[in-house]
Amino acid sequence: MRRWSDGRRNLPALLLLVALLLLWELLCRKLALPGYLLPAPSRIALALLKNHRLLMKHTAATLCAVSAGLLTAVAVAISLSLLMDRRPLLKKALYPLLVISQAVPIFALAPVILIWLGVDLKPKIAVVALVCFFPLAVSIVEGLERVDPEALELMEVMQASPWFTFTQVRLPSVLPHFFAGLKISATYSVMGAVIGEWLGGSIGLGVYMTRTMYSYKTSHLFAAIFIAVLLSLILFKISELLAWITMPWSRDEQQQNFNGSD
Repeated sequence: MRRWSDGRRNLPALLLLVALLLLWELLCRKLALPGYLLPAPSRIALALLKNHRLLMKHTAATLCAVSAGLLTAVAVAISLSLLMDRRPLLKKALYPLLVISQAVPIFALAPVILIWLGVDLKPKIAVVALVCFFPLAVSIVEGLERVDPEALELMEVMQASPWFTFTQVRLPSVLPHFFAGLKISATYSVMGAVIGEWLGGSIGLGVYMTRTMYSYKTSHLFAAIFIAVLLSLILFKISELLAWITMPWSRDEQQQNFNGSD
């Protein structure tokens, strides 16, 4: 039943996407646009089929960087956010610097990271971690700030242990914010890996895009872009699934919101 409801909710977006693809195909055929300028969706699909083995090889390399970088960002963001929550003075010192750091474009930092770490997997992991860290850290910090103070006072009156207070009060309050940040970071992670591969490396979707761009194989370039978008959507859905598994108390509320929207 829930799958049917989700399908109904996503049907308008799916129909619009199909309509846009058909319009794209018709325009390319009607205007006789050259393939190097704008390939038709049918040519992109053909490029996917012809080069699926090579694309899967590059996709696997990108996924390694995405997985390692995203996990690194999650670990660092959780640790630093909890530390800032326990040490208000540290939070006052670090939090503004975290915000200011987002003013530095990742394209400006990536070459420096390549110089420091070389051109293997490590700089790609570092770029992904940098891209994903900020949304996670900000979300967790905001979640910790919004913990109900009355519930914390009640735990203190009951002389509850710090671990019990964390698992029963702080964690349920922080999890929705954490998963909101994780959804953003998951979609950014593929972009970060591709940027790292653009600037240096021998394998990955970013490397494949660069090679096809310089050889004017635009249909192959769009095929790699399609895979990158698909990876981002899959990671977003995995984040949603993890939130659904981890927060059973929110399932009824989500269902009620959906029923109300009908």
